[in-house]
Amino acid sequence: MSSQPGAAERDVNRGTARVDDTDHLRRVFSAFPSGVTAVAALVDGSPVGIAASSFTSVSLCPAYVSICVAHSSTTWPVLRTAGRFGVSVLSASQEQACRQLGSRAGDRFAALSWQATPGGAVLMNQASAWFECGIEQEVPVGDHNVVLMRVLDLNADLRIPPLVFQSSRFHRLHSVGV
Repeated sequence: MSSQPGAAERDVNRGTARVDDTDHLRRVFSAFPSGVTAVAALVDGSPVGIAASSFTSVSLCPAYVSICVAHSSTTWPVLRTAGRFGVSVLSASQEQACRQLGSRAGDRFAALSWQATPGGAVLMNQASAWFECGIEQEVPVGDHNVVLMRVLDLNADLRIPPLVFQSSRFHRLHSVGV
C-alpha cells in the first residue's frame, strides 16, 4: 500500500460526506467509465429514442438487462409505450449519433442509419452490439426509474470498438496487454 494518499483516501480522511451535493456526486460518478447505448423503438411508425450510459447486464439465465431513466425525461413516457425496444451499444464512430440522441431539440434520428425489427425495436447500424428487449418491470428509485428488460434477441460484432463515456467526455478503448 502506498503512503501517498489517493483521491478516495483524501475524501475519507476529510470526514465530510458530500452525497447531497449533486454536482459533486455527478463528478465522482463520472470517474466510472461506461459504454453508451441508444434505446429506441417505433412509436406510431416513427423512431423514438434516448441515449443511455446506465445500461448493464442483470442476469444470464434468463437474460435480463437494465437501464436507468431520469424522471425528468420527456421522451421516456412516449418510448415506454412501445412493446419492444432496441438497445444498441454505440460504436467508437457514433459519438455524433449519441449527441443527437441525447439532445432535447430537433429530429434525433435525422441522418442516422438504423433499422427496425418486425417487433418495432429500432437498432442502430454500425453498433458494436444490439439487444431486442421488452420491459418486465420499472422500479422508481430516487430521481430515476430502473427499467428491467428481458432480452428477446441479441448479437454483437466484437471487431467494432464501443464508444466509452467517462469524466463527461467520450473516449475510445485501446488494449493494454494480454
